[in-house]
Amino acid sequence: MSTTAELLKGAAELFPDEVVTQAHVRHFDLPLGAGRFALITLDNGHDHTKPTTFGPQSLANLNAAIDQVEKEAAEGGIVGVGITGKPFIFAVGADLKGVELLKEHKDALAIGKGGHDVFKRLSGLAVPTFAYYNGAAMGGGVEVGLHCTYRTVSAALPAFSLPEVFLGLVPGWGGCTLLPNLIGPEKAVSVIIENSLNQNKQLKGKQVYELGIADALFEGADFLEQSLIWTASVLKGEIVVDRPVIDRGEAWDQAVAKGRFIADSKVHGAAPAAYRALDIIAAAKNGDLQQGYDAEDKALADLIMGGELRSGIYAFNLVQKRGKRPAGAPDKSLARPVTKVGVVGAGLMASQLALLFLRRLEVPVVLTDIDQERIDKGVGYVHAEIDKLLGKGRINQDKANRLKALVTGVLDKAEGFADADFVIEAVFEEMGVKQQVFAEVEAVAPAHAILATNTSSLSVSEMASKLKNPERVVGFHFFNPVAVLPLLEIVRGEKTDDASLATAFAVAKKLKKTAVLVKDAPAFVVNRILTRFMGEIQNVIDEGTPVEVAEKAVEPLGLPMSPLVLLELVGPAIGLHVSETLNGAFPDRFTVSPNLKAVVEAGKRGFYVYDSGKPELDPEVAALLKQGDVVLTEEQVRARVLDAVAQEIALMLDEGVVAEAQDIDLCLITGAGWPFHLGGITPYLDREGVSERVNGKRFLEPGVASVPA
Repeated sequence: MSTTAELLKGAAELFPDEVVTQAHVRHFDLPLGAGRFALITLDNGHDHTKPTTFGPQSLANLNAAIDQVEKEAAEGGIVGVGITGKPFIFAVGADLKGVELLKEHKDALAIGKGGHDVFKRLSGLAVPTFAYYNGAAMGGGVEVGLHCTYRTVSAALPAFSLPEVFLGLVPGWGGCTLLPNLIGPEKAVSVIIENSLNQNKQLKGKQVYELGIADALFEGADFLEQSLIWTASVLKGEIVVDRPVIDRGEAWDQAVAKGRFIADSKVHGAAPAAYRALDIIAAAKNGDLQQGYDAEDKALADLIMGGELRSGIYAFNLVQKRGKRPAGAPDKSLARPVTKVGVVGAGLMASQLALLFLRRLEVPVVLTDIDQERIDKGVGYVHAEIDKLLGKGRINQDKANRLKALVTGVLDKAEGFADADFVIEAVFEEMGVKQQVFAEVEAVAPAHAILATNTSSLSVSEMASKLKNPERVVGFHFFNPVAVLPLLEIVRGEKTDDASLATAFAVAKKLKKTAVLVKDAPAFVVNRILTRFMGEIQNVIDEGTPVEVAEKAVEPLGLPMSPLVLLELVGPAIGLHVSETLNGAFPDRFTVSPNLKAVVEAGKRGFYVYDSGKPELDPEVAALLKQGDVVLTEEQVRARVLDAVAQEIALMLDEGVVAEAQDIDLCLITGAGWPFHLGGITPYLDREGVSERVNGKRFLEPGVASVPA
């Protein structure tokens, strides 16, 4: 058997670029005369913008610190051991950059085993151990604390989670085994499964305490000081921590069953991580910790060597890195300042945009529309949303007053836009209307002002073609709901100049949106792929496949909603309009469904009614459908849909709609909610063999979103 130190040394050699975390030990006397105490501080030597992680060398450093305090505890030199982090950060878990490099199952197993071997020593010391969650704690950062005897948490802690399932892993350093044994299986399932699959939802300090993960909650300002006073009281027996008795009967099985239901509804069996985590939680019912740790090691190694995790890390890197440094964006020094924003239109989309610009830029925002009633309604919407933020305590009264004062509405564009630096239109999706709006804006706005269009499918170049200064027109396509979906497709028209484009990217950054540069091609990225995807579903329905078979066929993709529920959200009329636009551009691949046309003409809002609480085909829609007699199986439908999507993406890359396949995935993840565990779409098409079947080659090199060869 190799020792922990040997295991970690071997792992460290595989990962030479690790940002190493030190484990500093210092000693002092506790308050209240409670005795000599050892405190381990985790610190990688960088500020809070580079959070502390655990790679193999970092674990080895913690192991060495525990060697020291173990000896002191055994000799009676200390009464307790604490562990805490650098300012604002406790520790955010395993270093995923190292995980990406692993090629062998045995090396992956060593990572799981190494973490367990180090962390569980904290529960084996001769004195009580204390974790002080002073700042952000995730994954292994949470787990190292679970191995301690007691935990305190800062009320200022902004983010606490076990996000592994979200990425395609399991909490594999004690999380799946210790958490249900600490707070009960139902709460553990909520933290490990539900929060992870709910867009990686984070807990705040107070929630960590209320769940029973921490034994005490203290304010951020003097958190460590208060924690040490509390520690002294616990060691002197003045404070006794009571923990609930865990129900190890039927309640445990019900909690696991609830977790499976949540996983099914979110990933439809398409990603293994949630189910592996639930198996370990189920087995933890007997309280045998070592058996749980062994199961975590195996699950961790299996998942590290599987495609989902690599896709999850790939997706994470796209959003965190590529999303913050958009490919092809001009030099940011060319961007011009934006001190006032104009919005043409005051309908729902325009009002949402006005609110976003107002909140993020905090500059004057002026709306215009064709009559005063619409303008008043638009400004009223913004005011009502600001009042909601005030009511929830997200802003104070001063800020609310200031924001409300910044938003106005006028009928006369000349009055509204004469000093605007950035004007965005969100009017009816018709070329003639948009060209007329831009002509009117150009006549009154300053020469440097950017003219942005929120079009979802029309040509930005054509929209700008009749202007004196087409170089300042840029596509600025948001996704609905604007406040929720991060993607912003920034479209460069034929004449758009670098300064206008740079300004658009600078504004996008201030809006906290993920901006992707796209070519002025029909429907850009997300709508083009979704329309091809939906078009193929619609085609098989029109040809004769039952609606429920067509819908169920794509469940393994683990999408946030089924295609026809998505169509309902978008609106069948908009869906039809985009399919007509694309059919005009690419008639050989994009069809216009007669059935969809009939549904729109009948004024239906979608294919389903929800009388029973779940979607059922609307009898009135069923009566409208004219179907052929070609009935496909779920497998045949899925193959056809995926083949169509793979073909379309290859064509888009050939046309240069975006720089690389990575941008397609970034767009689908941030603009359409496609799952992290698939890495968007191209890693899935590669993994399932669709890319090679359709295009003769993979979209991504082996090792990108897959295990390195």
